[in-house]
Amino acid sequence: MSKGKTSDAEQDWGPFGRPLFDDPKARALSRVGVIDVGSNSVRLVIFDGAARSPAYFYNEKIMAGLGAGMAETGRLNPEGRVRALSAIRRFVALANSLGIPPLTAVATAAVREASDGPDFRAEVLRETGLKIWVIDGQEEARLSAQGVLLGWPGSYGLVCDIGGSSMELADLFEGRVGRRMTSALGPLKLREMSSKKARRAYIKETVADMFDKMGSNTGRRLFLVGGSWRAIARIDMERRGYPLTVLHEYRMTPNRIAKTLKYIEENDAQELRARCGISDSRMALVPYAVHVLREVVARFKPKDITVSSYGIREGMLYEQMPAELRERDPLIEACRFAEAKDARLPGFGRTLYHFVMPLFGRTSQARKRIIRAACLLHDVSWRAHPDYRHEVVFDNTTRANLGGLKHSERVFLGIALLHRYTNKRDGTRFEPLFGLLDPKEQRNAEVLGKAMRLGAMLWIKADEQPGTLKYSAKSNTLELVLKEAAGPLFGEVAQSRLVSLASSLEAEASVRVKGARRTNAG
Repeated sequence: MSKGKTSDAEQDWGPFGRPLFDDPKARALSRVGVIDVGSNSVRLVIFDGAARSPAYFYNEKIMAGLGAGMAETGRLNPEGRVRALSAIRRFVALANSLGIPPLTAVATAAVREASDGPDFRAEVLRETGLKIWVIDGQEEARLSAQGVLLGWPGSYGLVCDIGGSSMELADLFEGRVGRRMTSALGPLKLREMSSKKARRAYIKETVADMFDKMGSNTGRRLFLVGGSWRAIARIDMERRGYPLTVLHEYRMTPNRIAKTLKYIEENDAQELRARCGISDSRMALVPYAVHVLREVVARFKPKDITVSSYGIREGMLYEQMPAELRERDPLIEACRFAEAKDARLPGFGRTLYHFVMPLFGRTSQARKRIIRAACLLHDVSWRAHPDYRHEVVFDNTTRANLGGLKHSERVFLGIALLHRYTNKRDGTRFEPLFGLLDPKEQRNAEVLGKAMRLGAMLWIKADEQPGTLKYSAKSNTLELVLKEAAGPLFGEVAQSRLVSLASSLEAEASVRVKGARRTNAG
């Protein structure tokens, strides 16, 4: 390597590698359309999957109830069949008008098991030209587990996906899908059992059998996939007064789950439905899902429980991803994509990262990852009104559809980006969310935001460092050393931002332009 040049790995932040979203294999994932024909709902999702953490270009569902009454008739629900066909017609027409490549459509338990399932598929093909692929329970479990991997690369634990007519389990170990099982524990089927006693006995017996066949593994993370689980999690948030109502990566403990299941049973279902924004059709299935979840938690004894909004549809997108893209960090790739698309000076985020890192020299790899994400996102909301940019970035960050981001990390990132645009956060409407971080972490996020706020004043070129920060906690000093070319950029506003950063660090600030005398910034 020639003197003065850095390697590609250093230029692209080491383990995160060179961005892939412009690679032809990744670009081929733009506008991927998927139709999921489930026992309870029919949904169209159009992904923009070029980045590792896909954006939902379009997302619509109809609660058709195809599997309602199947236990008695063995056939698809007639009304549900009409509604499902109407929805599929609409979805195909939408995809055609948007120029989406051929849709991929899959059907699960209801169409798989119904005697008129083949006839329904033939009708859909005849009416719309869309071929529906019926997948078995094992494949359903695998795709759902792959959906979890889309958000948590390299994860381990047990994936539990509940649909209308079935419930699947799948092992995850070191980012790979292992053993898989399917069962008839879907709430639509359970609702059709007339005896409560028989239903509870069936649930207990079925879960026990799944536990034995899955290898009796306990004490791992339980990933919950499916609308009924998300409804229970939303009620858990309501019970706790939890301020960030983002279901993806919402964490629960077995003890909290037990309290929430009891809370559901003791409260009026319609009142809960209204308070939590859950649909009538979904809420009607929650009481049956409650008994299943109670038994799964009691039998598998998970260390914690996490909600995944990613499931079978995301698993189908993951299936199409090249191996190199699968291995990427979903958060970093998504932030890189946002910077390339929306920032005024794409590429400066990497430079800014190196500028702020002296303030966080001993931080963990997990925190460095969040700092990287913040630097990539520091300028993507510049089009917002200046008076509201701090609110826009906090809202966007805490509620964005991003994988690989815990709720506490969302708030850390949100506070950092808020302080990229304003010095103070007191008195904002976001204060209830700040409590998800302890005061020390709130301060660290503030320091990061103010450091980015200062660095944003010192643009030279996207790939050229304007200078360096030197911070000593021992002597409580912060020095900004600027390159000669960056000296003219350090005006009154930059000076006030340096002083504000030093104040958050409880340090004394000074500034020096290389080749010139050091001056006090205060």
